[in-house]
Amino acid sequence: MAAPSIETVQSWQGRAMVDPAGDKLGTIDAIYLDDETGQPEWALVYTGLFTAKIVFVPLAQAQATGDSVQVPYDKDQVTSAPTMRADGSLSQDDEAKLYRHYGLDYSEHRSDSGLPAGTAGQGIDSRDRDGDGVDDDVQDSAVGRDTSGPTTDQAMTRSEEELQVGTQTREAGRVRLRKYVTTETQQVTVPVQREEVRVEREPITDANLDDATSGPEISEEEHEVTLREEQVVVEKRAVPKERVRLDTETITDERQVSEEVRKEQIQVDDQDQLGRQDQR
Repeated sequence: MAAPSIETVQSWQGRAMVDPAGDKLGTIDAIYLDDETGQPEWALVYTGLFTAKIVFVPLAQAQATGDSVQVPYDKDQVTSAPTMRADGSLSQDDEAKLYRHYGLDYSEHRSDSGLPAGTAGQGIDSRDRDGDGVDDDVQDSAVGRDTSGPTTDQAMTRSEEELQVGTQTREAGRVRLRKYVTTETQQVTVPVQREEVRVEREPITDANLDDATSGPEISEEEHEVTLREEQVVVEKRAVPKERVRLDTETITDERQVSEEVRKEQIQVDDQDQLGRQDQR
């Protein structure tokens, strides 16, 4: 795969860089060109969300995929790349370390790499007509120009931090359902029957005369009657009364989270206006 041209990478700054699976690796902040060929060689990428890290990623096999730039390196390989100073240039020693890390061949005949012309120069030459240390002839064709940092386009990006708040589930406690036995006294009134002896006397009549004279005239006799009564009998049996189980329900509460966030502010310094004030 051919390396992308400088015309192609001009639109890559500010885009997301993704791995072969399409997962985001970081945001492209600047493009470093080979000092000898002038072709794009490295992308300066900001990785991480809360703890930003600056890493260099080779552009030899990079390609645009939609609004992103895809490279054949996974997140672990990119984030573990050797840390280099993003001061506008990479020495041959720096490049050799990076090439070894990404498993690429490195030639000792390579030149250094750096930001596009007009971004890192300190002297004034015949093409620096405004005396700001920038080659005015290449200024318009460079990827961008920033006097205080890496190359950008003609606009300044203002950023601010935003809170990203989510929730996670954790164990808050446990509830156990336990059954135990207690004893209580119950009183129940039960009607019972019993037999008692009652003496009945009846006079002799024509109706019972035969029964009264059927035995001897004078004798000794005994008559016996069996008496019966009811007794209370108590038995116990287990009777199911109800079913009890544990269930959960979700209660939604609202909690406020407070955290400080940083915002960038942009102000315009009018140098001409300041100069006129000094002349006064």
